Amino acid sequence: MISRTFGCRWGSFAIALLALSVAALVSTSARPQQPEPGRAGGGRGRGGGRGARGGEVLIPTALISERGLTANDFPTLRSTTGDVYVWQDVHNLGFLTNNLIVITSAGVLVADGQGSPEATRKLVEAVALLTHQPIKYVVVCSEHGDHTGGNEAFPATATFISSPATQASLARAAKAPDSNGRKTIVPNETVADRRILKMGGTEIHILNNGRSHTGGDLQVYLPQEKVLFTSETFSHRIFPSMANAYPTEWIQTLKKVGQIDAAFVVPGHGFLDPAPTMRAELAEFEKALEYVVGEVRRIHTSGVSVEEGLKQVDWGPYRGWSVAERNGPPAFRRIYDDLDGKLK
Repeated sequence: MISRTFGCRWGSFAIALLALSVAALVSTSARPQQPEPGRAGGGRGRGGGRGARGGEVLIPTALISERGLTANDFPTLRSTTGDVYVWQDVHNLGFLTNNLIVITSAGVLVADGQGSPEATRKLVEAVALLTHQPIKYVVVCSEHGDHTGGNEAFPATATFISSPATQASLARAAKAPDSNGRKTIVPNETVADRRILKMGGTEIHILNNGRSHTGGDLQVYLPQEKVLFTSETFSHRIFPSMANAYPTEWIQTLKKVGQIDAAFVVPGHGFLDPAPTMRAELAEFEKALEYVVGEVRRIHTSGVSVEEGLKQVDWGPYRGWSVAERNGPPAFRRIYDDLDGKLK
């Protein structure tokens, strides 16, 4: 799936290292390249099959530690095709948070940010080393803090685009003081259904396919390049996080997303593996949602309480997915509320 990768350790000489890495990347990525057979997009393995290089086993996980990586291996900039890149940095739960970067002759579009100004500033610095074009648009695909907490680090001249629901949510958050002193950026513009941006020769679709992980999720699709950024509508091998989700609607949203003609599927969280793997994982995530909702529905039908149901639930083939122990109970409670008609 991925043609080129670089990683760097961010220290006092980080910019020099990044500049060298980007220069090498740009010089080789003008034309799409085929990945080596069996090579994983998830990162540099350290033996034992963790990197899936040349026939090694690709470990189905979202946790960087289980692929033999550490936070020092990130952030990483990855090229999909043409001038479309994915920025990856480590979430505090041990998996990756991904951002899409689209460089055009009329400016740069970034989809989602990182969880702090410091982390997002690294992304902005990387863009500046890739191109002299300014960041013109920031698409807020997820309202959650691990994607918006650093938005103040984007240029003040950028236009922020979100769904109406996300705009309203961030407007409410902006009125409350942040304990870390961070500024909540309220999007300037909204997309209720679909918006098509034409930036130079690049066509970019901003899609609102319905509620899923939050009440206002968006996706970004490049039809010419066939790149689809799902944000948190799809997270690779992470047990569905439903604390603020709309579980039954999420399934329907995923069905719509799965019908998009994309060769490169980029999740909101988790590794980037070869393109066929990512298409399959998107479909598997839909199956996971159907199973999780179906299992809770089975228990809900029996009439037991939430606490009793939590003792009975069996997550089946998805019990081993990353952070299942953390995400399982909130998912169970949220699905009960969904089935009881409490979600509006």
